[in-house]
Parts: sequence; structure tokens; C-alpha cells
Amino acid sequence: MLHYLDTALAAPRPSRRAFLKLSAGAVGGLLLGGALPRAAQAMGDDALAQPFVHITPDNVVTVLVKHQDMGQGAATGLATLVAEELDASPDQIAVEFAPSNPQVYANSLFGVQGTGGSTAMRNSFTQYREAGASARAMLVAAAAQAWGVAPEAVTVADGTLSSGANSASFGDMASAAAAQPVPEAVTLKRADQWRLIGKDMARVEIPAKTRGSVGLFGMDAKPEGALIAVTARPPRFGATVASVDAEAARAMPGVQAVLTIPQGVVVVADNTWRAMQARDALEIEWDMSGAETRGTEEITAEFEALLDQPGLPAVARGDAAGKLAGAAQVVEARYHFPYLAHAPMEPLNMTVLFDGERATLWGGSQIQTIDHNVAAGVLGIPFENVAINTMWGGGSFGRRATADGHLVAEAATIAAAWLGETGRPAPIKLVYTREDDIKGGYYRPLTLHKVRAGVDAEGNIAGWAHRVVGQGIMIGTPFEEFLVKDGVDHSSVEGAADTTYSLPDMAMDVHHPSAGVPVLWWRAVGHTHTAYVMETMMDALAEAAGRDPVEFRLAHLGDDPRLAGVLRLAAEKGGWDSPAPEGIHRGVAVHKSFESYVAEVAEVRIREDGTVKVEKVTCAVDCGVAINPDNIVAQIEGGLAYGLSGILREEITMTDGAVDQSNYPDYAALRIADMPRVEVHIVPSTEGPSGVGEPGTPPIGPAVANAVARATGQRITVLPFSKHGLA
Repeated sequence: MLHYLDTALAAPRPSRRAFLKLSAGAVGGLLLGGALPRAAQAMGDDALAQPFVHITPDNVVTVLVKHQDMGQGAATGLATLVAEELDASPDQIAVEFAPSNPQVYANSLFGVQGTGGSTAMRNSFTQYREAGASARAMLVAAAAQAWGVAPEAVTVADGTLSSGANSASFGDMASAAAAQPVPEAVTLKRADQWRLIGKDMARVEIPAKTRGSVGLFGMDAKPEGALIAVTARPPRFGATVASVDAEAARAMPGVQAVLTIPQGVVVVADNTWRAMQARDALEIEWDMSGAETRGTEEITAEFEALLDQPGLPAVARGDAAGKLAGAAQVVEARYHFPYLAHAPMEPLNMTVLFDGERATLWGGSQIQTIDHNVAAGVLGIPFENVAINTMWGGGSFGRRATADGHLVAEAATIAAAWLGETGRPAPIKLVYTREDDIKGGYYRPLTLHKVRAGVDAEGNIAGWAHRVVGQGIMIGTPFEEFLVKDGVDHSSVEGAADTTYSLPDMAMDVHHPSAGVPVLWWRAVGHTHTAYVMETMMDALAEAAGRDPVEFRLAHLGDDPRLAGVLRLAAEKGGWDSPAPEGIHRGVAVHKSFESYVAEVAEVRIREDGTVKVEKVTCAVDCGVAINPDNIVAQIEGGLAYGLSGILREEITMTDGAVDQSNYPDYAALRIADMPRVEVHIVPSTEGPSGVGEPGTPPIGPAVANAVARATGQRITVLPFSKHGLA
């Protein structure tokens, strides 16, 4: 993995504590100053302009969205918070992505501007409400002054200010409100006063997406004079360019330049098709001396051997070995989880205009502060000379959140090489094909687990010994010093090392072997494999103890009432205590991730050909305050589908170091026919909002696996299911 951040980030650096303790409260206080959005700059003094709220004379309330929205609904959620406290009409709300400015728009849980870990609502819940309340107070003060009444005599409803016979829109008062002092403190509404929070609010971007409007996504970016760049990348990770014959490519119509950069050989052309055609005409010899040449079978075998060797301690609690020695029954299993691609619908892209002193970027930047610093570092210009235009993302699932900013690094390198070659600044859009991304990484790490757990004569858990082998996502990145402690990458053990099951005698260790395969966060990160292991083991232990799987879990969840609560609710709504329809087999799983609690009851049928059909999934979710229930349902459905896709047929394999898959035909993402009916029940709560983008993903795999075990007696521990003829 390359390093592009040789200097400190130009922003407060994230801490390990900040990443791990994601239950911290939202930042308080309305932040003023800093960069203003483009619309605010254009409207001048007639607008009430703050970093998060901008009201123009045309009565439009623009909410500045500091996060990227790649389909998870963050923009609508933040707009809802502002509209609630502002008493605006949903019809007058617009959204705009905030500029890259970590001093103003930092994720309060990360310390840098970025989106991930299902934190968008958690870190913004108070901040955006305070912004709306502050703007409301300034509008009221302006109206009171104009009408000669006390502020208490002014009412606000649906974007209209009123007092007696006086009435004005927000837009009418925007200019006067801008001259009012900013309140030092505001009083937020009580939950029983909310009129928008907790109600279904239509997603703000759906009309434009439905119309097929251009200019939304990074792939749509087309600044004047934009050219397209595609890169011929090495066939194996770690290989480099030895030589290239570009004569035929340069002679092709539309080709503007052929550039050799550390990442490969780049063709710059006047459109994407011509660039790809010219790339195919390149004759490249690759230097394989530093390449990863092992296939996944060889890597798996090396990882498998480590399962029998002690690793670095992650948990050492009680006396696991002693308890296991005295257990009435011991269950042992070895698990294999394959490399997985993210496969978003919108392939990666980034546009960079560099004139030698300043750079402007357009694209779906998910961690703006990383990308901002990487662009400045690669181009050798000050941080303040870089501007990022964040655009909607066509899916991500972790792929656009790169710890090393490699996408921006490649795009910036190309822009610099173009300027050096031609002396002519031009916007250069780097475009990945889906094949580029699936064959060229990054991936969820290949991870193996070995677990030995016992039950005592009373049917309770007696000892848990757990070993994990897998590449550490954060190792070798700028985040290593914050997220790797005593050699243990938390993302490899999260969901198991911090389980809330009552396991007083637990030992867990981990190996992080090296491999030349780039790895990255994948939706729900480590929880996708740890939840599978924990919840299938819990089922196996319940079976060994002769106890009902739900009752067995509840007996070990005494210290986690919210997890127990969703489990009870899912079991009730999913008919756990009633006989399943003929041919249907039920399985259950429950898991906490990103501060949210989700339980799922899966109903599966074994088809005549022996494959699995998941017919229905009943979910219960406790994510604190449900800001937009309809969006929560959508996110749980999407997360569930993504997780189901991951366990059925998805797998990235390599032969002699080269990735075998290339696109949807051979990387088998979930098909429509595979999608089950989904029923989502949201637990009413007054707790602060927590994540919903990822927590639906981890429980589906073990819920289905447990149902399959009931149907066939076969416990699947080597994924995907297709390896066993089940998918």
C-alpha cells in the first residue's frame, strides 16, 4: 500500500478513543465563520448565511450537508433536523454539500471531515438542530424589530413568520435576520414538540435521481474542457511498469496523451470510449519482481496454519482454558471468510483541475480531509489551495472511504503529469471501469476464525477461546497509530472482543499476516464476520445445551437490555414460538454494531435443487430516536440485502496472484429473485440516534446459516454458501 500522507493532516487528527467510543455526544454550539458555500457566496448580503443553514430572499432554506450521501439518506436526515427547529416547510428545503473544511465541518466523532461508521446522524443530531434553532431566533428577532413587537409575540409555522396582522416569509426577513446577533444559546424543542422528527420525510434527492438529472454524481462531472483518463493497471498487486509501447495508442483518434505514473500507464482522451480503446492498444511489459503471486488457496493455507498458533492478545478475561477443560460439552469450529469486493453501481471516479498552483476536485469524496491532504501532498501545494466539490455517491459500502486516499492520489498524479506533459491546465476525470475496481482491489480482508466454547452441566456458557487471522485494514495506513493497539487492529475483532454477551471467561487473540492484497472497510467492517461467528456459535452452543436459541441468548444478555429487547421483539413478530409453515425453517441472530441493536429472524426454504431461498426476514431495530422511520426501514432492507449477497455467492479469488473475477456476471451480487420479503419493526426510543446504514448487515448471515442448520443439519463455516451447493 502506498503512503500519500508524509506530513500531518491539516486538521485535528482523529484519536483511537474517538473512533472507538462512538457513543460520544454531538458537538454543541452553533459554529460560525469559515468557508461559506457557493450559493451563499453568490447571494451576498441578502442571505442569512451560516455554515449549516442558508436562507435566501427567494425563500429557499439550503442545508449545508457536511457528510457525503451515497444513498444512505444523510442529506435528508440533516435537512429534517434543521427544518424541525427552524419550523420551516419541508417544501422550501434544499441541500448542498458543504465545502471541504475540517475546522467547520468535521465529523465530531472522527475529528476530521468524513462519513463512515454510520455516524452521520449521531454526530450531527444536536449540531444541526442548534443551527436551525439559531437561524429561527435570528429571523424572529428581525421580524420583531420590523413590526415593533416583542420576539415572544412572533410565531413561526411552515416557513412563515406572523404577529397579529403582520406576516412574512423567511426569504422576506433573510437580509434583516443576517444583521441580528447570533444567539449565544438556544433552546431546542422537546421530543413531544417535534413535528418532523419521527415522521416519514421524502428523500430530498429522489426526484432528481428519478428524472435522471445530470450533474449529481461524480461520474457526471464535466467541467468545461474536461478530458477522460483511464489507467492500465498491473495484472498483479505490486507489479510495476517495466516498459511500454504506446505508439499505436497515441495514433488513435481523440487520444491526447499517454502518461506513465506509479499506478500504471494512463491514456488521456476526449471521451471515455476512446480512452478505453486506446488503453487496449497499449503494449506493456510489467515488472513482477515485487508482485503478490500467491493465489487465494496458498494465502488461505498460510492463514490456516496460524489458527493453531497463539497470536496477539485482544481479550484475556477470567479463565477460559480452565473452564473449557471442565465444560460438560465443547463446541469447536473453524471459519473461512473470503475476500469481498464492494461493487458499487457507480464506478470510482475523480476529476482534478490543476494549474500548477491551485487544484479543484469533483467527486464522491467520503473522507474529505484525507482526500484534501492527499491532493495537496501529491501536487505539492498548500492545503488552502485545494478545493473539493463533494458530489452524490452512487453507492460506496466503504469503497469511497479510503484511508490512504489512493483514488485522489492517482487522479492528482495524472493531473500533474498532464500539466507537465502539455503545459496546459485541463480538468482530467479519472474513470475506473467496474472491471478495474473488481480486479484491482480494495477488498474486505480474507479472514479466518477458530473458536472453542463450552457449556456446563446447567446449559450455560463455560469458557470461550477465540482466534482470528486476517490482514489488518488499518495496518500500514495513517490510521495505524490510532486504531491499532498492541498490534491488534480493532476492525478485525470488533463485534466479538467487545461482545455484550456475558462471557466472564473469554480469551481472544489475533494474527495479522501480510499479503500483497489491498484491503479496506466493507459495509459493517469486522462485524460482518465476527457476528457470523458469534451468532452461529451461540446457536451451536444452544443446541449442545438442549435449549431454545432465543431463550439461550436471552439468558446470556442480562447486561444488555436493548439487545435483549430487539431479540424479544424480532422473535415475537417473526412467530418464533409458533410452528413454521410447511417447508420453512427459521433461524435467528442478534448483534450490536455502530451503537444500534438489530435482531433478525430468517425464514428459509430448501429448493428441490438443494439451494437456499430466503423467503422472509423479520427485523427489530433499536437505533435510538428514529429521525426518519421510512429511511431507517430502507437502510435496514439495504443492509440486509448487502449482507445476504455477501454470504450466498460472493467471493474474490486469485490464481497466481491475479484476481479471477471482473464484473457482475462473475462476481455474483444478489439478484432480485434472491431478495426476501422484509419486515422491519423499529423500537420507540428516546436515546440519541445511532447508525442504520450498516447494522442491518451483520445479523443476516448467521440468521440464515442457523436456519439452514435447522433445515439440513449442516453448519456452514466456510463461505460463501455456493461452495456447498446451497446457492
